[in-house]
Amino acid sequence: MKLLAPIPRPRKNVFCVGWNYVEHFEEGKRALKHTQELPSHPAFFSKVPTTVIGPYDAIPFDPEVNQTLDWEAELGVIIGRGGRSIAEPDAMKHVFGYTVVNDVSVRYIQRRHGGQWFKGKSVDGTCPMGPWISTADDVPDPHQLRIASRVNGDTKQDSNTNCMYFKIPRIVAELSYGLTLEPGDIIATGTPAGVGHARTPPEFMKAGDMLETEVYGIGLLRNRIGK
Repeated sequence: MKLLAPIPRPRKNVFCVGWNYVEHFEEGKRALKHTQELPSHPAFFSKVPTTVIGPYDAIPFDPEVNQTLDWEAELGVIIGRGGRSIAEPDAMKHVFGYTVVNDVSVRYIQRRHGGQWFKGKSVDGTCPMGPWISTADDVPDPHQLRIASRVNGDTKQDSNTNCMYFKIPRIVAELSYGLTLEPGDIIATGTPAGVGHARTPPEFMKAGDMLETEVYGIGLLRNRIGK
């Protein structure tokens, strides 16, 4: 028996939030030597549906493509009730539940396409998700969850969702402004500090590595790189 992603083939792209943990923003700022200030509104991008794989599936590894494969542990939000231009005080009424996501990124592709994130985030099989959806009534406070990633048992990220710069109600309100959210839409809420490209020296995953992504109280993903 094989456990699939809870939404195996999303009808739309996975919505993602960039720079949503201050320490991650600062580590990226140092690594890329840019002077940009924290945004006053969430930064959004997306991952195509073909990125989504199951909680224990292998992440495809093509040595010609995945040369700088990086990890990004994230809390995923699943929309249950659709809406457009949702008011921030009402936003949590539209959340069905939560899941675990890793926004696996191919950094050199991310950088070479004009600095935008879409292409480097949309390589096939780079969005492991699951192992299930915990319904909102089963999560007392989604902003008080420990979140971590490990590669071959070595902890790379260890933070808490209370460090989000933009909280979930603000994310839902801003994303839905003039844009209709529908039941089953997935929002990846950003990653904390500890990503590979910002380390000294930079670290990236290779074939055979085991990536673990955990949001405590929600679930654990275990994805090997390659077959």
